[in-house]
Amino acid sequence: MADPTFPLFPAFALLGFILSVIPLPWHLHAWNSGTVYYMLWVAIACMNQFVNSIVWHDNVVNHAPIWCEISIRIMMGSSVAIPASSLCINRRLYKIANVQAVAVTHRDKYRAILVDTLICLVFPLMFVAVQYVVQGHRFDILEDVGCFPAIYNTIPAFFLGTIWPLVIGIISASYCIATLIAFNRRRLEFSSFLRSNQSSLTFSRYFRLMALAMTDIMLTTPLSIFTIWLNSVATPVSPWISWEDTHFDYGRIGRYPAVVWKMNHLGSVGIEFSRWMVPVCAVIFFTFFGLAAEARKSYKDAFLWVTKPFRSAPSPSGFGTQEKLRSFG
Repeated sequence: MADPTFPLFPAFALLGFILSVIPLPWHLHAWNSGTVYYMLWVAIACMNQFVNSIVWHDNVVNHAPIWCEISIRIMMGSSVAIPASSLCINRRLYKIANVQAVAVTHRDKYRAILVDTLICLVFPLMFVAVQYVVQGHRFDILEDVGCFPAIYNTIPAFFLGTIWPLVIGIISASYCIATLIAFNRRRLEFSSFLRSNQSSLTFSRYFRLMALAMTDIMLTTPLSIFTIWLNSVATPVSPWISWEDTHFDYGRIGRYPAVVWKMNHLGSVGIEFSRWMVPVCAVIFFTFFGLAAEARKSYKDAFLWVTKPFRSAPSPSGFGTQEKLRSFG
């Protein structure tokens, strides 16, 4: 069965990876840990989808079982890590809007990075570990999609997995609303704070972060609700019987040709939706930060640095150049 998304999806996923890492250097320099985690998780998720879509195009052969074990955990982790990174961005913007101390000293910066690391890295790793409770077997291989988590659709799967992006989205939305209220109330104080040396943010960068966070919230919360609904109707919710029942024949690897997994229309919508949203996140991020003035300056500096060996220094008097031209005459 021909895949209508090939080679469009692999190209889009690779583009998403590139767009995610391009703005990384100046965000690292600015100590924007929440933003850095957002870029890293999106980049890793895009590369994961790119590899899967290439390796398992038109086949369901178990080429790389170890890769699949890693791949499905990247999928599970990024499903909460990307909205968690957005939460950290909103949390930082809220503190700035309330004119609180935001990473003034090195100690403050390290503390802020530690908190963001707990939210954006430790929590997703714990989330991935907990998914073993509702993981019916090792993994599935879907033709044209690649490795895919085999989550047993039960009530515990809802509380341990599906609901968490929605919970994070609601918390993040609360921060965003509180930020808008605080900004409106303390506009003058906020302006002087951003102009001071206490914050590395400019007005432009602050409002781009705000726009990114609001866009992410508008996507995360309704799409999480849609995913919960989709999971409940695409596959029947089975009763939780026991640990042994859930993990019976755990070593099994499901292999599904495209003609089989696409027979479940709602299920196929959920699968395609989950993989296309990752490069979409990359494009959204690049739209806000990859086209900004500081980004264009960085592109110019990088271009000049790369082309420097190929540019010959001009002769001070121009005599050398004239002599060279004469020698060819």
